[in-house]
Amino acid sequence: MAQENTILDTHIVNHEDANEITKDGAFNRQKNRFTTPFGEGPGELPAEAGRYRLLWARICPWAHRAVIVRELLGLQEVISLGTASPVRTENGWEFSLDEGGVDPLLGIRYLPEIYAETDPEYSGRATVPAVVDVTTRKVVNNDYFRLTNYFETAFKPFHKAGAPDLYPEALRTGIDALNDILFHEVNNGVYKAGFAKSQQAYEQAYDVLFARLDQLEERLSTRRYLLGDQITDADVRLYVTLARFDVAYYSVFRTNRNRIVDFPNLWNYAKDLYQTPGFGDTTDFEAIKRGYQLGNHAENPYQILGKGPDVSIWNESHDRNRFQ
Repeated sequence: MAQENTILDTHIVNHEDANEITKDGAFNRQKNRFTTPFGEGPGELPAEAGRYRLLWARICPWAHRAVIVRELLGLQEVISLGTASPVRTENGWEFSLDEGGVDPLLGIRYLPEIYAETDPEYSGRATVPAVVDVTTRKVVNNDYFRLTNYFETAFKPFHKAGAPDLYPEALRTGIDALNDILFHEVNNGVYKAGFAKSQQAYEQAYDVLFARLDQLEERLSTRRYLLGDQITDADVRLYVTLARFDVAYYSVFRTNRNRIVDFPNLWNYAKDLYQTPGFGDTTDFEAIKRGYQLGNHAENPYQILGKGPDVSIWNESHDRNRFQ
């Protein structure tokens, strides 16, 4: 399976976000730095309760999916959670929401501080999600590509009774293949459009994105969830993009052919997930709007926050029960 953090083009020009723009103006996301897996094998990170802290920001889709899985599996008391402000500052993600403006467990104000403690030579962006080993004060994993899978497998002894199997062995091949498509064409596809520095790169990303959304719309016409009648890791990954689409990507990233509410199946599917515990209660639309519209994602010199869209419609009834 192709890795989400693969660099597709090594000819990079200077860019404010760690040189992530290629010479043809396309956005090319940086590699993940800390990718040691969780498990019981040699050199792997042991899954232990109380040892790790998950750092996130509510704006971030990569971090949000880890938080959703943490909620669905009942790992809240096993892996602690640190929350940064949704608006990334020039100094990086800031823990300004906490008393004193520092993370209460790690005592850091900005996320790059813990990255620097871990690796003083690290020169990339300090990203969320980041898993910190609180016993060593080091970032041990920021691999959003596999993090939810580790929660689903390595941390299985800590799952709550009745927790859903989000990564069933019988479906893993299909989940992995779909997740790879979702990343390149949808999850990161919106960023490829939004961060493009050329018309050609933007339109290519735009066309690929909506071609895939059209296919997903058709796929969801015959099944409740992406892989059938149960929620899987793939649904979590698609949901976080759908939740941000109309309130942020449509306008800020110019992915404006359709809104998600314009796709009957995708929209009802998104509402179905939003109304499922673990999804909607970890989705903060206000934080998402602030992060994308007031942060460095948008040119907004007067810091004007869009009034719409109306997010109360996420609580309206959906039609997905027809598949039961």
